[in-house]
Amino acid sequence: VFYAGFRANRVPKDLDAVVIGSGIGGLTVAAVLAKAGKRVLVLEQHDQAGGCCHSFVDKGFEFDVGIHYLGQLHENSLLRIVMDQITEGQLQFAPLEQHYDTVILGDKQNSRRYHIHSGKTEMAESLKRQFPEDTEAIDELMRLMKLSARRTPLVASLKFMPLWLVRFLIRTGILHRISPIYGLATTSHSELLGKLTQNKDLQALSAYFFYGVPPKDSSFLINALLLHHYKRGAYYPRGGASEIAFNIIPVIQKAGGTVLVRAPVQRVLVNQKGTAYGVTVKKGQEEVSILAPVVISNAGMFNTFEKFLPPEVQAKPEIQSHLGMVQHGMGSFLVFVGLDGTKEDLGIVSTNFWMYKHNDLDKLMDHYASLDREEVAANIPMMFITFPSAKDPTSSIRHPGKSCMTLLTMARYEWFEEWKDTTLQKRGPDYENLKMGIANALLDWACEIHPQIREKVVFMEAATPLSNMHYLGAPRGEMYGAEHNLARFTPEVVARTRSETPVKNLYLTGQDVFCNGLAGALHGGLLCASAVLNHILYIDLLALKKRLKWEKAWKQA
Repeated sequence: VFYAGFRANRVPKDLDAVVIGSGIGGLTVAAVLAKAGKRVLVLEQHDQAGGCCHSFVDKGFEFDVGIHYLGQLHENSLLRIVMDQITEGQLQFAPLEQHYDTVILGDKQNSRRYHIHSGKTEMAESLKRQFPEDTEAIDELMRLMKLSARRTPLVASLKFMPLWLVRFLIRTGILHRISPIYGLATTSHSELLGKLTQNKDLQALSAYFFYGVPPKDSSFLINALLLHHYKRGAYYPRGGASEIAFNIIPVIQKAGGTVLVRAPVQRVLVNQKGTAYGVTVKKGQEEVSILAPVVISNAGMFNTFEKFLPPEVQAKPEIQSHLGMVQHGMGSFLVFVGLDGTKEDLGIVSTNFWMYKHNDLDKLMDHYASLDREEVAANIPMMFITFPSAKDPTSSIRHPGKSCMTLLTMARYEWFEEWKDTTLQKRGPDYENLKMGIANALLDWACEIHPQIREKVVFMEAATPLSNMHYLGAPRGEMYGAEHNLARFTPEVVARTRSETPVKNLYLTGQDVFCNGLAGALHGGLLCASAVLNHILYIDLLALKKRLKWEKAWKQA
């Protein structure tokens, strides 16, 4: 199911839509359209489907590249209902421990450890035990998190409204009278938290999920949603992240569509009337044309508009205006570590670790972004540690006696730009020295927290922003799409970064349509499917959610 390579004779006849990219945004929209009876072709440039949801095996160790843990998958949650719909209920999730994250602030002897717990009331109670002087601030933070989660649909609704109406609501001030959510979306996280508490550790804890934007430049709404995402529990897909694509693809195939890999799209075909009518795919030295009345891109706004569109269409003011609204996100750097031993042997658990050298995240991230590449390895200020094999109950059966660890930090594309025109595994010794210098620095830091793993490391590989460019097709190695800064969440930009594009019958899906992460990209897929079908799918989903809740209550009665 993963490795159906592209050939012209494998393209289904009479396509209703073609999707560029098989990340969760592309697979979601394809599966939803398939369930509506549409024949959809998904094209993936890599040799494996799934985008950030794929896994790879090297030297007997299995690693996930982008799915580290998921939230809001409790029974009858909207996200769980959607996942069940697009996988026909075949995808299963394993719950993590209630203490799902540890945040470590400070360096070595000066470090403080804080535990993050899931649970309706446990999250707040745990924070209050650790910050007894800030109970009121924590209560207000929880209130704002709940408000953010409940009112985010109002932000998303801007993507369904006519633009003239959105602009009228903004100009007259009516929009901000409808709900405070629009104000929270455009409020600096640091600014708001500075009013809640003077405790720098608590301020840092409220924004500990890093995605490349300092808290002062990030939306409070996004950080609140990330915290709230795990309030009802953290989960991991049984069998690893690749199970996500594995269980969605049959739904697409059932309706007569398919997913083809090694299918690098070169161009979106646009006719003289400015309407998209298909794509071309490179096969050997030739380009194969694939025609479809709807073209959907999960390749991100920059790739779609700057790489795939003909030059005369790219140059149009409305396209340039769209590109002017967003910036490239920061790249990521990952280290994949293979360990000899079971989780019991190694004393590792499913809890993740987020580490910062000090608690002023604004200064820390600004300083990090200002470094020259030679300075990076000795000055890494933040890191995420996760043990995928400790989260997946099937890992010990599929890979007995082996464990794996993934380390993650952010990285600027500019540090590696010199080698952008080189090919994978042929980038030269200077690149390898830079890459492995950073990788070893991250491993050394991880071993300060987990000293017992030092002698058990038997495999290590690293991925830079250039790796993301190769495997994910990310134009500057970004993992989370366009930058998630304050400007992106102003009502005007939210309304304009919708699935519909200035090119008729060309749509966007994924993270650039909504926000970062699997849940954000999945909602991008739902928004896109709603636009293509000219039907707001959230109405159906909420009706289904209500029906399932009623059925559960009836059974219990």
